[in-house]
Amino acid sequence: MDLLELNSTYDNGRAHPTIHQVRIIGNQTNFPISWLNIQGYCEYSIYLENFQHIKLKANTAMLKGTRIHNQLEEEFQKDAISTTIDEIIETSQTEEVLSREFFVMSKEYGIRGFIDEIWLGPDSIVIIDDKPGDKAYFSMKNQVYAYALAFKNSICNDKKIECALRTRGTDNIFWREEFTKESEENIKNIIQHVQNLIAGEDDFIPTKNPNKCRVCRFNKVCPNNKSWKK
Repeated sequence: MDLLELNSTYDNGRAHPTIHQVRIIGNQTNFPISWLNIQGYCEYSIYLENFQHIKLKANTAMLKGTRIHNQLEEEFQKDAISTTIDEIIETSQTEEVLSREFFVMSKEYGIRGFIDEIWLGPDSIVIIDDKPGDKAYFSMKNQVYAYALAFKNSICNDKKIECALRTRGTDNIFWREEFTKESEENIKNIIQHVQNLIAGEDDFIPTKNPNKCRVCRFNKVCPNNKSWKK
């Protein structure tokens, strides 16, 4: 059964006074889970975009990703039944449920985001994030681990959770792994590091990989660009 989550009742808190995309919910700073993919690639780009407020146009890859994402969402909504999280969880106790753009937020860890696709069944849950290509980088895995943590923490579900990466616009799941206690502890440590970055307690470390710099959309404004010829 395809179910579309309605999420209008969430506490959005208030915007951080100086850092883009960060919200303050309760007394906790809360950042987008998608940051964890960026952090694993080069966390300094988070600093440039959200702390220094450098605005750049979306590149071709970003525009293509947004277009495919919107097409998938429009197709899904044609037959999906609108419902609430509680009803989705209740239905999944007896039958398989598929939902897209499933919102999760953990106030405890200060993370929030939309899961591209989630399969909920009587015995297990699969959390899927769509990515270009078919190579599972650790930064991509961290993003899905964080979705799993937020789901587990906010919905308090004791079912087995699996994390997966899928080639955008296809059915090709190229990585799938159970969300273990070890994975949970590792992602908690990374999330705490990002919270420390927000609080000014840790320094932003730029990538040392010149190949990453070469394709980064911030390479013309970044003082740490390793791709410049000397």
